[in-house]
Amino acid sequence: MELSLRRLRMLRELHLRGTVTAVAVALHYSPSGVSQQLAQLERDVGVRLVERHGRRLLLTELGLVLAEHAEEILGSVDRATLALEHAQNGVTARLTAGVWASVASSLVPPALTALAVGHPGIVVRTVELDPEDSASAVKDGTLDLSFVIDYSVTPTHIEPALSQTLVAVERLHAAVPAGMVPTETVRLAQLAEYPWILAPASDHFGRAVRTACHQQGFDPRIVHTVAEQPTALAMAAGGLGVSLVSDLALEVLPVGVDIIALEEPVMRTVSIAYRTSPTPRQSIRLVIDAFRRTAAEKGLAAGPVASSTAD
Repeated sequence: MELSLRRLRMLRELHLRGTVTAVAVALHYSPSGVSQQLAQLERDVGVRLVERHGRRLLLTELGLVLAEHAEEILGSVDRATLALEHAQNGVTARLTAGVWASVASSLVPPALTALAVGHPGIVVRTVELDPEDSASAVKDGTLDLSFVIDYSVTPTHIEPALSQTLVAVERLHAAVPAGMVPTETVRLAQLAEYPWILAPASDHFGRAVRTACHQQGFDPRIVHTVAEQPTALAMAAGGLGVSLVSDLALEVLPVGVDIIALEEPVMRTVSIAYRTSPTPRQSIRLVIDAFRRTAAEKGLAAGPVASSTAD
């Protein structure tokens, strides 16, 4: 009997997530592709592993047994990969990293370009996903590492199975139509009377901004709900309202928008999360170092940065 690691990973994900659709999203397959692979796994082992209950697929008792062993097998693969990395003179690895829009546009290009020069054996593939989903995707093995954010006004819980390394520290700024605020700084409460452009409350950023406004005595009057900061900047430039944006979102500013410093700073940190291990993977450490250097070059340093010749 020859077991496919890809199919074992799908079985484990089905046990964790409960639906084929959720597995498909997590592993970037189509639902039909996941179903076909699970059916092939059943043929490989010669027993029923899943059974349908309404719209859900549940693991049989034998499926649960194999899922438990899949966790051990996949963990052993991770450990073997780590051992091979340490045994090589030059580090070679293929990693998958979770990113979101502002990180992908501002930090990823220069950091990965520098990494390719210093450590060409490390290949990083990126997947854009919501910041709220990034830590769980690393924890369950879908990603090797992912960017995570934490706001000073809404600190988040750190998963005990994960480690985090700080990459950048950002401020939030007011983004307003040009000429609307004729000062270099503004109190958040002074923006209470204007219409707001903001991410939904389910979004970590949208929740943090709402909390900051509430702490200053008002709830923003949201007229436009948009998920991405570049969209909010474009709408503010069009005179449709005000918003808050982070340092990383200021790489490209549309004409017609002013960026005003807040008198009551709202901060956020950008970290990279990875699975906790007694011996951290050297490739992940080198990727983190590359991003920390890039953040420092942009004036967002989160502390001392390793030398670019780190090996």
